[in-house]
Amino acid sequence: MRVRPRLILALLALLLLTSCTDAARPAEPRASLSVAEALGAPADLRFARALQPRQFSFPADHGPHPEFAAEWWYYTGNLKTSAGRQFGFQLTFFRFGLTPAPVERSSAWAASNIYMAHFAVTDVADGQFYAFERFSRGAAGLAGAQGDPFQVWLEDWRADGSGPDGTPMRLQAKQGDVAIDLTLQAGKPAVLQGDQGLSQKSAEPGNASYYYSLTRMPTSGSVQTAAGTFEITGLAWMDREWSTSALAANQLGWDWFALQLDDGTELMYYRLRLRDGSDDPYSKGVLVGQDQQLIALARDEVQIEVSEHWRSPAGTEYPSKWRLRASKVGLDLLITPLIPNQELALTVGYWEGAVQLSGTVAGRSVSGNGYVELTGYSTQGSSEAHARGQ
Repeated sequence: MRVRPRLILALLALLLLTSCTDAARPAEPRASLSVAEALGAPADLRFARALQPRQFSFPADHGPHPEFAAEWWYYTGNLKTSAGRQFGFQLTFFRFGLTPAPVERSSAWAASNIYMAHFAVTDVADGQFYAFERFSRGAAGLAGAQGDPFQVWLEDWRADGSGPDGTPMRLQAKQGDVAIDLTLQAGKPAVLQGDQGLSQKSAEPGNASYYYSLTRMPTSGSVQTAAGTFEITGLAWMDREWSTSALAANQLGWDWFALQLDDGTELMYYRLRLRDGSDDPYSKGVLVGQDQQLIALARDEVQIEVSEHWRSPAGTEYPSKWRLRASKVGLDLLITPLIPNQELALTVGYWEGAVQLSGTVAGRSVSGNGYVELTGYSTQGSSEAHARGQ
């Protein structure tokens, strides 16, 4: 993904402001950016680009790739108590590179990377959605990542792995009276997205990421909200990407679906949206079979119809009910959010939330859960973004 210099400068400004007060607790961000602003600038040529397939190795590739400008560790999942109370969760860590190689400086506060993290919990029974954001420099132990043993953290929000492949993983995050403490087992082996893990996002060489997913991670632990602490089980999904550029100038955002069906299969599909409202030819996905058989799905093999919309308190209108069909695999699914308001009104505004699904696969009835991410819809952002019609 492309990272605009203004995003880096905004993050740096936040860190500089807080370094004069409480360096370990950055202030709430005061600026907002659209996704196209954050991800739509020319690539920084100092950094490597994703140009061809590569070999993956675990747990090393769970760790950082500082030669690339940006990367992220994305965890989402649907959880239940034994009594059937439902929760969704998201814990995401982002690394933004300031320079591809560490700069030798005498200060322990000197940083070559900035980290950002998002933490969200959906409490379905109470109809509540909690979302939080943190920033920190990758220095003085405040934030960082490593591969063996696997760790990524921002203050006390963290993911830790063990075992020869970096699993199981433990996720921990707490903000006020909202917290998670979860253990994620490996489940299925990692799925290499796109061409052996090279996920091309547009025609320009290098507008791509290295991308793999752990699509069905059995999960147990606890979730805490204002309503109390709950022991849960469920399924999580891990998406892992790193890149230096991904979005083309005519791409506005994406609709991303990560769905876990009760027949033991999973579907990942991302719909890249162009500024004229059409779907980009580089939209794509994959159906993961029970036996790990992968069936690639191209843009013209998937149809998505939106039947409902939801308008956020910030005034952004998001799709809120979908019919997803793929005749190639006999798939016909109705996808609905567990609650409408799962908007993260943060520095970059977007909607990401827990969903439920029902439908058929090859004539057989299926149900399940998953997560949907919607970017490029938010009215947050600078006047320049609004002037471009976002």
